Amino acid sequence: MDSGKIFLGVLAGLATGAVLGILLAPDKGSSTRHKIYQKGNDYVDTLGAKFNEFTDEVTKKFEAMKADAAQAAENGKAKVEEVKSNVANTVNKELHAAR
Repeated sequence: MDSGKIFLGVLAGLATGAVLGILLAPDKGSSTRHKIYQKGNDYVDTLGAKFNEFTDEVTKKFEAMKADAAQAAENGKAKVEEVKSNVANTVNKELHAAR
């Protein structure tokens, strides 16, 4: 599922819950506002934690890809050196054979 859709779904759910909470609240206005403020802070904390988890996961994947790319580059360099050595050996053999 797309992360953007999940995020929009969470926001829609939060908005719907807030509206229904206000409409159905049995408490007086100041108490309701305080509860909404507290819930808002809770949601901000939760979303912040989820965002941090997301960025940590992206960072881990990026670092893994970077390590894989570095390993592939090293393998490529080793292969190039091997081919160069084989070509040089073949050229030397052909030169000695031609004499």
